[in-house]
Amino acid sequence: MTTSGTNGLLRKLEDIARASFLELFFDVVFVFALRALAQQLFNNLTWSGAFQALVLLVAIAWVWTQTARVTGQLNPRRPPVQALVLATMVGALVLSAAVPEAFGKTGLIFAVTYLAIQIGRDLFLVVLLRGQELQHVAGRAAIWHAATAVLWLAGAVASGTVRTALWTLAVVFIHVAWWFSYPLPGLRRLAGAQLPPAGDYMADRYRALFVIALGEVVLAIGSSLTGRGFATDQTVAFVVAFAGTALIWRIYIFRAGQDMGPAIQASANPDRLGILVGYAHLVMIAGLVVASVTAELVIDDPFGHPRAATTVTILGGTALFLAGRTLLQYLVFGSIWRSRVLGLVALACLLPPMLLLPPLVNAIVTATVLAGIVIADNIRARRRPQTISPPGPHRPSKT
Repeated sequence: MTTSGTNGLLRKLEDIARASFLELFFDVVFVFALRALAQQLFNNLTWSGAFQALVLLVAIAWVWTQTARVTGQLNPRRPPVQALVLATMVGALVLSAAVPEAFGKTGLIFAVTYLAIQIGRDLFLVVLLRGQELQHVAGRAAIWHAATAVLWLAGAVASGTVRTALWTLAVVFIHVAWWFSYPLPGLRRLAGAQLPPAGDYMADRYRALFVIALGEVVLAIGSSLTGRGFATDQTVAFVVAFAGTALIWRIYIFRAGQDMGPAIQASANPDRLGILVGYAHLVMIAGLVVASVTAELVIDDPFGHPRAATTVTILGGTALFLAGRTLLQYLVFGSIWRSRVLGLVALACLLPPMLLLPPLVNAIVTATVLAGIVIADNIRARRRPQTISPPGPHRPSKT
């Protein structure tokens, strides 16, 4: 691999290919992270619990995103880069372990670990990238992450609604700062300072993260079956849960899931489109975290007494995935397929009657909606292939 920059640390854009073994090793940590998030939601299946899980998901995804961008810009074969990624892995494991009680007794551990990962990485890069433009990016990121430390630490020593509000502000502020290239008073904006990874590389990283989230759902399905045994109703629930997961995979990878790389590469603003595609994946992964909880609920008690929280969870996880997948479709092709919209409408219309039915019936109906989308997508692709325009720079750059 040809490298450039300080001691060969920086990659050239044309040399960025698929994820390295180091990056894939790092991704494994997030199976544990998503499992912990699902457990946190499972233990607090309320609207406030769902929002808290979302805040934690965004924070954890931010750790993954920033690390992925670092390994996309730097040579992962260099020992300093490897040391940075391995240290981040250790921090991410501690962060994930603190997730189930992050809004309880482990809140301070979660906040301190999160800040240590983010600020520590930024400062390490400031030292490592002396004389490079990326050093200034890392320096500004360190200042912004340090600024949000007030919110994280204040939230950690607060409780209940106050902690939720402060941590929400923290994740919002850092995302806004990133979107505007970490602005600071009196300093010029670092336009173009970050080396945007190649489109195929970014797409490959997003697909890897989505597969990790799918793996978490499969882990939940298998664990639930192991814990409950092989009774007839549990076995049927297992089959339905896995079928729903397989249908989600099929809907994800079909067309837009495969063509993300060319779309990002062809865009007039690849970095901006990469960010938007990342947010689309965040919505889908949120849906998969909920789907993981769904698998546990359905397999644990397939014919249990109908509960509003259970029904909303079963239908809501699928709805979140479809919403994110619809956004991805628009970003890649500049169009929205009717089948996905109809699927969302169907889930909304089915919610009232599903409130009266047991979890397994809810899961079967949800899987049926997904199967209908898969069938409709294939029929459309065969009948009107000419209407599916290839990805191009005119659509994503304007989104």
